[in-house]
Amino acid sequence: MSQQGEKPAADEDDWWRKLYDDTARDIGPSSAADSLDDRFDSASDAVGSGTTGGADHPVTVIPLPDPRLPEAAPPSERRPPRHAAPRPDPAPEPPASAPGPPPAAATPPPEPPPVPPAPHRPPAGVDERAPWEAPAGRQGPRTFAAPPPPPAPPAVAEAPEPPVRPVVGHVGDRPPTYDAEPAALPLSGPDHLDGIVPDTVLDGARYGTYTLRAASVRGDSARFRGERRRDALLTARFGAGDAALVLVAVAGGARGADGAHLAAADACRWIGGAVARSHARLSDDIRAGRRGDLKSGLHRLTDRTYGRLRARAAELGLDPSAYSAGLGCLLLSADPDCRTRVFFGTGRGGLFRLRDGAWQDLDPVLPAPVGAAEEEGPGGDRLTMDLQITTPPSPYEESPPQRPAEPFHFRASVARPGDTLLLCGSGMAEPMRGEPALAGELARRWASDAPPGLPAYLADVQLRTKGYADDRTCVAVWEA
Repeated sequence: MSQQGEKPAADEDDWWRKLYDDTARDIGPSSAADSLDDRFDSASDAVGSGTTGGADHPVTVIPLPDPRLPEAAPPSERRPPRHAAPRPDPAPEPPASAPGPPPAAATPPPEPPPVPPAPHRPPAGVDERAPWEAPAGRQGPRTFAAPPPPPAPPAVAEAPEPPVRPVVGHVGDRPPTYDAEPAALPLSGPDHLDGIVPDTVLDGARYGTYTLRAASVRGDSARFRGERRRDALLTARFGAGDAALVLVAVAGGARGADGAHLAAADACRWIGGAVARSHARLSDDIRAGRRGDLKSGLHRLTDRTYGRLRARAAELGLDPSAYSAGLGCLLLSADPDCRTRVFFGTGRGGLFRLRDGAWQDLDPVLPAPVGAAEEEGPGGDRLTMDLQITTPPSPYEESPPQRPAEPFHFRASVARPGDTLLLCGSGMAEPMRGEPALAGELARRWASDAPPGLPAYLADVQLRTKGYADDRTCVAVWEA
């Protein structure tokens, strides 16, 4: 059957079978002479010389010169035979001494034949053949010539300075132990391809009066050891127009847990789904300034997210603390008339604001809840931190009390023009609080009115500090 679905005739099938039959004999080349000389000789023998033809129609044959002989061409068009040296022009004879009539004008010698151009030879290492002309059926390399450099500017004009690429630097008196670039990839297998986490995630947007920059980078220690990035980052927009709501979520898995990166990704995905289902009500509450409704509603959404994390840990047969993550979120309205910025979450992290050249810690360390000052010692004993007295567990309790849950963080603030809000995970919050040089350098870089581009922002986030090698995940919001 043909490609168009038609059924060929029987004789056509026979023709194809005969054409591709292995037993069919190849015709091969013909034994008849078929060169140019053979064709000329055959034509010459056919016309002969003199008059041929029938009695009724005699034909007069004019013998033609053989085009292969140089004598057949006019003298002015004759060329020396190939591979023969050109004949020198004869020297003019000296005039006779006896007087006589003036000699006739001499005929100018013929012009020398034009020299054929030298054959084109490509430079060494350049193959100008087409892909189908490569030897042995192989496609040859395709070489592209570099464009010529632009003409040099006049001497009076100053040459423009080359653009400066963002460079990852460090603060402090000495650089960190590890290199600034990735060294090893995490180990993967055929059953773990869904859990591959890229080394770096970079994103950005601009709505209303603010510009958003977000980045998550694998820490120096994880880069050196070939470990996965435990932090997760989610940037999403729900709705359209002025009623649109932007959510940015930052989650960090527990240290030492095998599924820390999966728990962080689940936390971001589940809180994102919960906000997406309620984004219309949340957008209205933010623009109306209903602080109480926002706090209670977001608290419920956060509790549901952690409930799903505990259920997932039970499915995997893990302790809830082994499949958990700290979570910090920002809700930003796309309405240019709304400058209310809402932060909520739980766990370690930080929320900072750069105002008038100084950093403000908007999420200070909360006092430990009742019972959190006691830690379990060897054998299940509890150590009272202030008195350092070891007391046995109470005989009236069936099991030791569980550790208190992480407190819920909430803050709604009105941004001013020129503010820079920074939400970050613990890998960035710790050096911001513990290394004044890092906070000072970021304040200097971000003091200008224009926010940095994505490459420059990534270099700022990776500003390294000795003693802090964890993942760095940061979200910055510049107010116009």
